[in-house]
Amino acid sequence: MARSLVVVESPAKAKTIQKILGKGFEVLSSMGHVKDLPKSRLGVDVENGFTPSYIVIKDRKKVLGEILNSARSAGTVFLAPDPDREGEAIAWHIADAIRADAGKKRNGTTGKRKTSSRGKKAASVSVKAEGAAPAIRRVLFHEITKKGITEGMEHPRPLDQHKFDAQQARRILDRIVGYTLSPLLWTKVRRGLSAGRVQSVAVKMICSREKEIAAFVPEEYWSLTARLEGKAPPPFPAKLVEAGGRKVRPRDAAETAVLRAAVENGPFVVREVRKKLRRRQAPAPFTTSKLQQEASKALRMQAYRTMMVAQSLYEGVEIPGAGLVGLITYMRTDSVRVADEAMAAVRDHIRKEYGEAYLPETPNAFRNRKSAQDAHEAIRPASLEHSPASLKGILNRDQLRLYELIWKRFVASQMAAAEFEQTAVDILCDPAGAPAGGYLFRAGGSVPKFPGFLEVYQAAVPESRGGDANGETADEENGAAGAEGERAEENVLPPLVEGEVLALRELVGNQHFTQPPPRFSESSLIKELEEQGIGRPSTYASIVKTIRERGYVKTDEGKFLPTELGTIVTGLLEESFPKVMDIAFTARMEEELDQIEDGDRELVQAMRDFYQPFSEELERAKIAMPTVKEELIATGIPCSACGGEMVIRFGRAGRFLACRNYPACRNTADFRQTPEGKVEILPPEETGAACEKCGKPMIVRNWKGARYIACSGYPGCRNSKPYPVGIACPECNAGEVVERSSRFGKIFYSCSRYPDCRFASWGRPIAQGCPVCGYPAMSERVRRDGSTQIVCLRKGCKGRADEPVPAKSSPS
Repeated sequence: MARSLVVVESPAKAKTIQKILGKGFEVLSSMGHVKDLPKSRLGVDVENGFTPSYIVIKDRKKVLGEILNSARSAGTVFLAPDPDREGEAIAWHIADAIRADAGKKRNGTTGKRKTSSRGKKAASVSVKAEGAAPAIRRVLFHEITKKGITEGMEHPRPLDQHKFDAQQARRILDRIVGYTLSPLLWTKVRRGLSAGRVQSVAVKMICSREKEIAAFVPEEYWSLTARLEGKAPPPFPAKLVEAGGRKVRPRDAAETAVLRAAVENGPFVVREVRKKLRRRQAPAPFTTSKLQQEASKALRMQAYRTMMVAQSLYEGVEIPGAGLVGLITYMRTDSVRVADEAMAAVRDHIRKEYGEAYLPETPNAFRNRKSAQDAHEAIRPASLEHSPASLKGILNRDQLRLYELIWKRFVASQMAAAEFEQTAVDILCDPAGAPAGGYLFRAGGSVPKFPGFLEVYQAAVPESRGGDANGETADEENGAAGAEGERAEENVLPPLVEGEVLALRELVGNQHFTQPPPRFSESSLIKELEEQGIGRPSTYASIVKTIRERGYVKTDEGKFLPTELGTIVTGLLEESFPKVMDIAFTARMEEELDQIEDGDRELVQAMRDFYQPFSEELERAKIAMPTVKEELIATGIPCSACGGEMVIRFGRAGRFLACRNYPACRNTADFRQTPEGKVEILPPEETGAACEKCGKPMIVRNWKGARYIACSGYPGCRNSKPYPVGIACPECNAGEVVERSSRFGKIFYSCSRYPDCRFASWGRPIAQGCPVCGYPAMSERVRRDGSTQIVCLRKGCKGRADEPVPAKSSPS
């Protein structure tokens, strides 16, 4: 009997599945996509039904050749790339290549055959072809375990034309937008820029948030808090909430002083005590976006890294005594659904480990988002046999942390609610002369009664949305806010009874200001993308990764800020391509892709409906879009060198001031713009050193984010040198470490004696000896999850330190 061939995406998964299937099967890896659109041209025949022209990816030719060679002798080929659109496309392209190869054998030809990208006849691959062609089946593995592989192999199906068309539609749309808008930006702004159907909208969201922040005008308000004490300790705070039966919020110190004077002599009497048992329901198991958000907040792990680690857990990890084991279910999903078998297993685990009190009478049920496709289960452990504790020393640090997060979230999702006794106390101060109803103070407190799911899992602290004094919001993952809407869980109230007179210990007025909306973090940006319907589980991480790499955004303390380049490009695209840059329109396109996958929308018609108005906007933009790189913005500031006018120009590193008389006068300067738009020249940072060539002061300048030292007499004197960071070169001890910028704009550090000394480091060197090998310098290394490590610079040494020693901040 002829053996069967199984094709998956990755070598790790292939190794795991080969072990499970055993003899009679050969499992090969495609190493991802084997075909794609050509990089050198559009690759889409717009005039002929938007037909894509696929070519074999250069470094996949050998891989595809091995698959074809094995398929020639196989009885059946099972195509098992990931169970999503991209996986379907990989399967389709491999099936197409196998058919083409069999056709050449039957016809006795070896010439090239044009790849068919679509067509119902070509799609009929679920039956055995004539001649030497093997039968081709599509199988889906939702978890890489013996059970998951067995279920997949027992339920093969034909390739899914609609799912493949949905992938093609996204690829064609992205190619059309990217390959037409990017060259336009090259002519209008500068070469090397890119635009994308989804990435540009994500950058727009960041730019729009920055505009909101810039336009925000803080409003002052005050609060008045009394620190009171009853018959029993402890003292507790109570906030003034009403005066004369109306809500009160003092606008300034004067109003606060009036209220303070009115109540400072009391009396303070307990008017009402309200107690209520509150429940915090367990959170749903992870979807892709929720996993990325929580990993970002709790583990400081970037979305792209999260997906890489999750992929490794899904594909399989070598466990002593068990071999290669897939540890989690498929990690690209928008569903919170859990299989019945997994539900029974987790309930049994909770009963055994925590007791009946922690197990709800019926399984917790969660609703999917309206737009959810529900093609795959929620992300969960493939089996509860492998606890996080049992995998310490087996998984690497990131794998263990992410697996533990997934494990705890899944177990917690089926546990009983946490219970809190929340108390709200109304306290009346009604002195002589007070308005009718007096002054009402309110205190709140919360006491845990039953931990429930919190025994296992607590979500990371949610991010502020701004608006109030402290930016506090309820934690949707951990439960509701405190009594009467106040976050009072940390307040401990003494026993109080109605009519009890309280002693005033302190009366404090506090100034507050309303807060602007916060900048997006990676977590909150992914959440916003999901809520707006932009992207899908398989694309969130790549969207965030792309906008980082394109130079349109930067991060400051974990928050996204648009760069000047990002702001300029976004403004140009919004003006010329309002539909492409419209969030609602982009969300509708995502819905259309879903409709294509469901068979409710035809690919070609969807492409036509998009392309016609887009091509019209493109032709208008070629004429109407301003050419920024040639634009000169008047400032009215005189040139200090020749007396001409300084104008704003746009260069490779962004905007800068230059003399209008260029090239006759080459005077330049850095500048900033006030919120009112006024241009101010930034005074140069002086080094205290004189130019050895002309004697003028040496100053600090900036190029592509890296600092360097230059003569203030430029352009008359062009003397310049790299910026020293303040420590000796650890390699030669003769030069000093200097800051440089790579041709891609990334800062690195090297020896000032280069090329005689070739010391170089991406991380900033620190004058701190390695505790392991004694090497004289260590380095700050930023991990992919955003955290920072202090590591030894000597190759091969794994020495680490806890705290960095700051280098000198200014050159000598």
